Amino acid sequence: MSLKIPKIIYGTAWKKDATAELVVQAVEAGFRAIDTACQPKHYFEGGVGEALALLEAKGIKRSSLFVQTKFTPLAGHDILTTPYDKYAPLEKQVAESFEISKKNLQTDYVDSLVLHSPPFPSTLLMRVWKSMEAIQKRGEALRIGISNCYDLAVLKKLYEEAEVKPWVVQNRFYADTDYDKEIRKWCKEKKIAYQSFWSLSANPHLLASETVVKIAKKYKKSEAQILFNFLSHEGITPLSGTTSPEHMQDDVSAFDFTLTANEYEAINELL
Repeated sequence: MSLKIPKIIYGTAWKKDATAELVVQAVEAGFRAIDTACQPKHYFEGGVGEALALLEAKGIKRSSLFVQTKFTPLAGHDILTTPYDKYAPLEKQVAESFEISKKNLQTDYVDSLVLHSPPFPSTLLMRVWKSMEAIQKRGEALRIGISNCYDLAVLKKLYEEAEVKPWVVQNRFYADTDYDKEIRKWCKEKKIAYQSFWSLSANPHLLASETVVKIAKKYKKSEAQILFNFLSHEGITPLSGTTSPEHMQDDVSAFDFTLTANEYEAINELL
């Protein structure tokens, strides 16, 4: 059971019936981390489980992969496809959702269980978190974390009150939140991992910038590879949800070169 997270994660949102095939392709291309959620509205979690079984048959063991799923509070679900009892107490909702995730994923543990978004007020957040802590203490989730949390005060309060501290924060990486600069700084101080999504789709201006284009030409890499390399240097683990086999190969080879200090700084100035 590996706790070390790879440099890039394959994101499975919005893949629907193609989920299993795409996850297999991604892993065969070199991805070793997969992100999903028990949220039928946006994820086909069972497809990830199908892929894990297919990969096992091909000799790629579950233990060699980093598998991350999420508990999604009621507000994040389509009322017709909510996977757990929407009338149950929060604690039972968390437990039911995780049992469904294990069944969907055909596994008895996940490497990371993430709260999809923080419920408010903080009393509700802590009820959910305590339920996730119970799963972690049983060894069924090796780490727990939170996503879609853009208020540093909420993160700090969670950290202070939690017995099991958040291991990861997963957020959109875009200009509207000033690229989470303050949150990322705090996470670094607390040794909390930071994962980014929308890293490419929300930042076409970065990819098209003269700076990134010039660096890409120098290294004979794509602009996306340059940005992923930069993010890794900054301590960020990006998600990629590409459906292109070629781009899958590009994504996992985005870390086999090193930019100069000046190049990193030039990209950082664009943020």
